[in-house]
Parts: sequence; structure tokens; C-alpha cells
Amino acid sequence: MDFALGLLIFGWLFVLVWVPLVVLSQRKMHPAALFTLFFTELWERFSFYGMRAFLVLYMTGVLFQQMAQGEADARAYGIYGAFNALLYAAPVVGGMIADRMLGFRRTILIGGIMMALAQFTLAANAAIFKMENMFFLGLGLLAVGNGFFKPNISSFLGTFYDKNDQRKDGAFTIFYMGINIGAFLAPITCGFLAQRVDWSLGFLAAGIGMTLGIIVFWRNMSKYQDKGNPPNVASLKDAFFAGMSKQTTILLGSLVCIPLFAWLINFETVTDYILIIGGLGIMGYFLYEGLTMKDREDGERMLVFFFLFFFHMIFWTLFEQAGGSLTVLTDRYVNRHGIEASQFQAVNPLYIMLFAPVFSWIWLKLSKRGKEPRTPMKFFYGLLQIAFGYFLIVWGARSIIPMLEGVSPDAEVMPALIPLFFLMAMYLFHTTGELSISPVGLSVVTKLAPAKMVGFLMGAWFLSISFAHKIAGELGKQIASGGGESVDAATALKGYADVYMTWGVYITLGAAVILLLLSPILKRWMHGIN
Repeated sequence: MDFALGLLIFGWLFVLVWVPLVVLSQRKMHPAALFTLFFTELWERFSFYGMRAFLVLYMTGVLFQQMAQGEADARAYGIYGAFNALLYAAPVVGGMIADRMLGFRRTILIGGIMMALAQFTLAANAAIFKMENMFFLGLGLLAVGNGFFKPNISSFLGTFYDKNDQRKDGAFTIFYMGINIGAFLAPITCGFLAQRVDWSLGFLAAGIGMTLGIIVFWRNMSKYQDKGNPPNVASLKDAFFAGMSKQTTILLGSLVCIPLFAWLINFETVTDYILIIGGLGIMGYFLYEGLTMKDREDGERMLVFFFLFFFHMIFWTLFEQAGGSLTVLTDRYVNRHGIEASQFQAVNPLYIMLFAPVFSWIWLKLSKRGKEPRTPMKFFYGLLQIAFGYFLIVWGARSIIPMLEGVSPDAEVMPALIPLFFLMAMYLFHTTGELSISPVGLSVVTKLAPAKMVGFLMGAWFLSISFAHKIAGELGKQIASGGGESVDAATALKGYADVYMTWGVYITLGAAVILLLLSPILKRWMHGIN
């Protein structure tokens, strides 16, 4: 039996049954706009996670196939980290553009169109041109487009709820489930097409998904003319720079940024310095605003944002090994039972589809009883769970290391493989940790942010994921170098286990303890926001 194809068929049948059930069960509790944005984000995430599922495998197996294994791995991890860092740094500017000039609606459309074109560029390059420069150009275009799209669709959703609406966390959890339905279908579909048929078809399917997302948004958002508009529509056509209007200036500026981003992804060491300087500047700005705001409550809420940003970054640094080193680990050292390595990235979103409604129900019930944990405590639980997940995969890896001594890391058949249970259990705890942090984080940003800074702070929130991706890329390099020249498979696998134990378990648990100690202060500074 072809398990990879079976998984593909099962996945689509499952979603076709599950999504209508979720929508029907929630439609009376929430505005209809939630479900439009739900489906828009679903297809955008299908696009992104579709290409992410096989991106590192494509680089190590095709783009850098002339390199030695360890060298190719390190190069791919570095590029993957730099690409995702820029992908999540760009929303800082995209959020400001929406807040001050274009509004959420136009900014989302521009970003979606750019991301669809990026995927088609990557598909054409994989099928026809096979040029490294064109590959980096496609990634640059995708990163710029994401800057427009990513912060603003979440912020747009927040405008349909009052600041302390008890339904808000539940709405963002349902919205987050839409993200993960797309993320579930993407690896089993795009990963299958890329690894079983042709790499270009994986990128092409991702591009088609993004196009569907644009269509859903454009057709349905016309019903909400009072939402997501520019702060001053009339001024959009006024001369802004060199005789050009604001909208034209932004579009031309974006085109200039595409080759710049492509260059930064290729020469990823330069990206490190930019992120450090820019990140410190932005975080310094948050700290300054928090300490000097005239409204003391708003200022202290900004300080809460500052601290949550840090712990959010630690969580995603470890979580985002999924698209990098964990995919390579799965490909080489896990008993996959005939399923493609890229398809295992569907495990996390599958768990989220199953558990997101449960978490939404739990938060709502606890809230009604006055027992819902505050956001800092939810973050604490998330860090504990991701640490336990890494403990499990390290346990599985170390159980087979002695049997791999003397075996070539390039061997087509390994004498021992990590049992699939350890991978599935790790993803389960990573998922429950994610549900404790990510949708709750999106919701709390819209609550903590002053009204005029929502888009900017949402963009800055994604900057924490940007830093996380860059650090994650560096951890991947540590894993590659930890195996030395990979004299045998045991040494290579030990490189994974050592880094995962140090960062995934020890450092994460240390951060969780610090957060636990800070929680009473952060609770007080939130001034009633939960």
C-alpha cells in the first residue's frame, strides 16, 4: 500500500468533513467576517506551508547537491533561517503601512498577489530555468508579500470584536484552526507532488492555493465597507514622493525591496547584523514608549508586550526546527513507514484541527468561571510542553545511536531507525504548547496595543518569530557541525540529540521558570486585560 498517497486522500476527505462541522457549530457565535478571513488565511497557509514542507529537502537534494552532506545541510539551514527571518521581519513595515496609509483591506490584497507570483516564480525556476539567482528572487518576493499580508489579516479580524469581548480568544483560536487546516493539507499535497512527481509541481500547487485565498478575500470583503479602510482615503492620490502618490510609492518601494531581500537571503550572514541592529532599535522603542506614555496603563501594557515578545521568540526558535532540522532528521533517521518526510509536517496542523475547538471551549468555560489562566501563565504552559516534546525525540534518538556506530551517514538503509511513536508524541506536545501560546498571543496583542498602533505592534509580534527563525537556522548549523565531518551516522545523530537537549529542554525550561516568577508582575501591568 502507498501510505503517502493514502495520507493525501485521507487528508482531503477529513478536511471536507471537518471544516463544515466547525463552521456550522460556530457560525451563530461569531460575525460572518471571521469565516471569510478563516478561508483566506487557510489558503495562504496552504501556499506557505506547502513550499516550506520541502524547501530544505529541495535545497539539500537539488540546489546544493554538488556539496558534501554536512556542507549542504549547513548552507540550507542558513538560507532557511534567513528567509524566514526576513519573512517575519517584513510585517513590521507592512503593519505600519496599513495603519498609516493603505488600511488593512488594500494591504492584504497587495501582499496576497505578490506571494502568488512568488510561488509561480519558484515553480518556473524548478521546472525550466534552474537558476540559483531566480530561486533567491522568488524567496525575496515571497518575503516582501508576506510583510504586507501577515500582520494585517490578524489585525483586521480584531476590528470585528470589542477590546474585551469574551469571544475574542475563541475567535482567534478558530481562525488559528483555519491556518492549520491549510498547513495540514499543504505538506501532504505539495510535499507529495514535489517529492513523488516533480519539485516544480509542489511550488505550483502552493501558488494556486494563494490565488484561491486572494479570490475568497476579494469577493467577500466588499460586504464590510466600513472596516479595514485607509485612515485618509482622499490623501492616497496626493503627491507623496517625487510626484508619485502614496500607493504608487509603496508599490515601487516594494519592487526595489525584492532583489534586496533576495541578496540578503543568499548572503545570510549580513542578515544577522541587520536583524540585531534593527531588532534592538525596535525593542528599545517599545521600552521607551512603555516608560514614557502619558497613559500609565497603556505604558505598562507595552511593557508586558516587551516581555511576552522574548518568551514568544524562545518558543518559536524551538518550534520552527520543524521545517529545518526536524524534517532532515525525519528523512534520514525516523522509521517513516513509506510516508514522505515532508508530509510529516502535516502532523502538527492535524493535531491543531482536532484540539483547537477543545482549547477554545476550555478557555471560554474557564473564563465564565473566572478561572482562565492569564496570558503569561498560558505562555508558561506552552514552554513546558515544547520542552517535554524535545525530551521525547532525544530519548528516541539516543536509543538507536549505539546501533549506528560505523555506519555511513549516506547509507541508503540504516540498521536502526527512531520509532515513529517518538516523532508523533513530540509533535503532539509541541502542538498543545502552540495552542497555549500562538492564538492567545495574536489575541492579546490586539488587546494590549493602543488603538493607533495595532498594525505596527502586530507586525512587531511577528518580528519575534523572525528572530526565532534566524536563531533556529543557527541551531541547524550547530547540528550540522555537531556531526563533524559525519564520520558515521551515530556521530551525525548525536549532533541532533545534543542540540535538542541543550536548547529544547534545558534552556526552554530555564525560560519557563523565569516567566513563572515574572507572571504576578505582568498580570498587574495588564490592568484587567486577559
